Parts: sequence; structure tokens; C-alpha cells
Amino acid sequence: MSRGERADEGEPLRIVPANEAAWDDLQAILTGTAGRCQCERQRLGDGDWWHMPVEERRDLLRSEVNCGDPRARDTIGLVGYLGEEPVAWCAVDRRSVYGRLRGSPVPWKGRDESHDDESVWAVACLIVRPGYRGRGLTSPMIAAAVEHARARGARAIEGYPMLTGGSTVSWDEMNVGAVGPFLGAGFAEVSRPTTRRVVMRRDL
Repeated sequence: MSRGERADEGEPLRIVPANEAAWDDLQAILTGTAGRCQCERQRLGDGDWWHMPVEERRDLLRSEVNCGDPRARDTIGLVGYLGEEPVAWCAVDRRSVYGRLRGSPVPWKGRDESHDDESVWAVACLIVRPGYRGRGLTSPMIAAAVEHARARGARAIEGYPMLTGGSTVSWDEMNVGAVGPFLGAGFAEVSRPTTRRVVMRRDL
């Protein structure tokens, strides 16, 4: 969420698990850099992700979200709608599945925790579709991610938002979210492993 984002005063955001959304709706949200990433960099890690063509990343994501199949056992994220328009995406899953997160020293600095603990979940990515930014949509997406994780047995959920220092930051950088919406969803600061990154957590 960029600096100055405000709560939307119009129609409330409707949020569904990605398997209850249409694949084309998700792709309408993942544009630009997010379209090239297809929300796979955090899962695969930089090495495997970098060498994978965009088409393969897209196919992999499609196999993971199970869009259009409400009977699917699970999915890896949430899709937000304003009316019938798909406007927001949140990647939320077990912390252990995010290869880039596991391989980075940043979120683990000063902590002695198992990287394999599947009871801890993580909000890995937040995307708002161009034209709908600045409406406070990341806040309800994070709140929904908390309930999504809780319903699937999570004992805690984490986020890794960016500190902006009051400056304007591009949406490509802010796909981890800002601190405010995590605070609003009941997360507390765990550490500040770098000058721009905060580890936040909510026990469930």
C-alpha cells in the first residue's frame, strides 16, 4: 500500500479463496511486473524463478490456485472484488513453502525457529490492480488472510512489510505491503532486520 492510501468509502471489498475466483480475474490483477512474476518468485527462490519462462510461471501458478474449482482441497491465496471487478490479490500460505523466504537471512535474523514449521503461515505478496490503488484495499486483504490461515490450522501468521520513511515507494517494491495494514490486522513487530524491512507476526 502506498503512502496516503485511504479506506474505500464505496462498495465493500468481497474476498474469496482463489479457487472460487476465475483464472482470468486473477490474471487481470497480475499486470506489469506482477504479471511477469506470476507470484512465483517467493515460492521458487531467485535462482529457479529467474530461469523459468513467464509462461511456465503462469502455468505453475494456475496449478496452485485451482481457480474455478471451489471443491479443490486448498489454494494459495485470496482474490478481492469490488462488485464484479477483480481488484486485489494476496498470496498466503505456509511459511515453509516460500523458498525465497527460507533462503534469506533477513526474516530469521535474531530468531531461532524451524524453517520447516508448517503451523506458521505468511503473507508473501499483496497486489492491487492499477486503477484501484489508494483505496485502502490491502487492509481487508490482510485481515482475510489471517482468517484464511486460522481456518486451516495455523498457529501464527507473519508478514514482512516495508518501511517507507514517509517517502513514495513504487508498487513493484511494495508488494510485501506497508506496516500500517498489518498493525491494523493485529500483527506486532518482531524485529527490524534491515533499515527498510519489518518482521511482523500475529499469534492465532
